[in-house]
Amino acid sequence: MDYDQTEIASTYKQGRDHGPEFLRQWMDVVSTHVDTQNVRTVLDLGCGTGRFSQGLAARLNAKVVGLDPSRKMLSEARKDLSDPRVFYACGSAEEMPMRDDSIDVIFISMAFHHFTNPNGVALQCRRILREGGRVCLRTASRERIGAYPYVPFFPASIPLLEQRLPSLQFQSAVFQSAGFRVVFSGEVRQQIATDYAEYAEKLATKSDSVLVSLKDQDFDEGIARVRAQKDSGPIVEPIDFVVFE
Repeated sequence: MDYDQTEIASTYKQGRDHGPEFLRQWMDVVSTHVDTQNVRTVLDLGCGTGRFSQGLAARLNAKVVGLDPSRKMLSEARKDLSDPRVFYACGSAEEMPMRDDSIDVIFISMAFHHFTNPNGVALQCRRILREGGRVCLRTASRERIGAYPYVPFFPASIPLLEQRLPSLQFQSAVFQSAGFRVVFSGEVRQQIATDYAEYAEKLATKSDSVLVSLKDQDFDEGIARVRAQKDSGPIVEPIDFVVFE
């Protein structure tokens, strides 16, 4: 999806900002799997509105380059930029404008399914990573479709997710074919809303590329179903996390 042909950028932060505890959780996950003492430069690949960029800079005490092909998303990222260690650039994952052996950690969040040439991206990652560098892949996968919390309310999303989301096996194989090895693969469960009322308001922003692709009737009926839920308690979703070296 070409995000610059949509209005997702204007609502992305509202729909995807899950608070400081959410960011802290993911920075804990990342720092567990990288050598934090020797990280100088991080690439936030497919950074979008930069929701992880400044957290990465702070936790790893490193320079962070946020790279994304969407000028609209980067414009939103720059509005909240306060850390001088973070720099945003417009560019393609398939043709990264970085020197060979110049990056210590590559962080990829929910972007793999947007790559037009995944094998080319993996080769680019191999090219720019320093010896011992790691790729941290935070991703959605076909295997998880039934566990994503909005799916039961938006049944029309299922064929779109099946079409757009690659399997986790495929995503891992792409990096392995480029010479990487898997050093960790697991599931991280993240809280994305305190209850269904809050969840409905986040979904209503249409900050998800699948939901924005639904027909208006399917979307409206789905939101109504979510708002009708009376169950209390947090809304939690599973995210795949794979680390390559």
